[in-house]
Amino acid sequence: MIIVTGGSSGIGCSIIKASLRLKPELVVCNLSRSEPKLFLGERGRHLATDLTEGGALAAAAEILKGILAEAPPGEVLLFNNSGFGDYGRLTDLDIHKQLSMIDLNMKAAVDLTLRLLPVLRERGGCVVNVASTAGFQPTPFLATYGASKSFLLNWSMALNEELRGTRLRALAVCPGPTRSNFFKAAGFESPPMREGGGIGGSLDMSSDEVAERTLRAVAAGRALVVTGWRNRLIAGLGGSLPKTWVTRLGGAILRKLRLERHRKGAT
Repeated sequence: MIIVTGGSSGIGCSIIKASLRLKPELVVCNLSRSEPKLFLGERGRHLATDLTEGGALAAAAEILKGILAEAPPGEVLLFNNSGFGDYGRLTDLDIHKQLSMIDLNMKAAVDLTLRLLPVLRERGGCVVNVASTAGFQPTPFLATYGASKSFLLNWSMALNEELRGTRLRALAVCPGPTRSNFFKAAGFESPPMREGGGIGGSLDMSSDEVAERTLRAVAAGRALVVTGWRNRLIAGLGGSLPKTWVTRLGGAILRKLRLERHRKGAT
């Protein structure tokens, strides 16, 4: 059985598709506000849930516990995939969107995992947390997003160590720029976006490629996967160089992508 948050599009949707290709009889549960367009399988369930609302998440978790109680024996994979970003100077960004990002990118993953942890430990499996290469260094102009992914990366690694010796483990997945709706939602509504939802360049990877590498990492029992060798190189540099250096470098790169001049009313 797999449980996916944010399976309506992007990496979450690709994870569902890839999982069903491997095991068509799989029980799939998706938690998101919008219903996925893809087929969730004969026993698939979509739970319409606003993961930023604690009460809605708690109610969904109780339904999931019931589904798990009736599901065939076997391991469970929980994919904490939901998240979004917001591009720009913090002083220019909407405070409510920033706080919702914290609720979704961090709080929802911790909340859902802890509510399901007892049954997950009993059945075995893996808690898969979709972080980002942005989590390896500060990210000016994506400050809250990068910090939220840094939290998720470190929380996942710590959780995996705490689970050592049990039937349950955790995996942190750190994609780089991925062709999905993420960039449009984050404010990249004009060039340098490329067709398909990425930002162009050699670091782009499709959500299907990220999903396939994620499932391979789950099967291999890994605790951390950075998708793509170029992304691994950047993550390695981000984690080894002085923080002040990588912050300045990251700011210079992301500053080039500033889109104020493309937005209506920009000066």
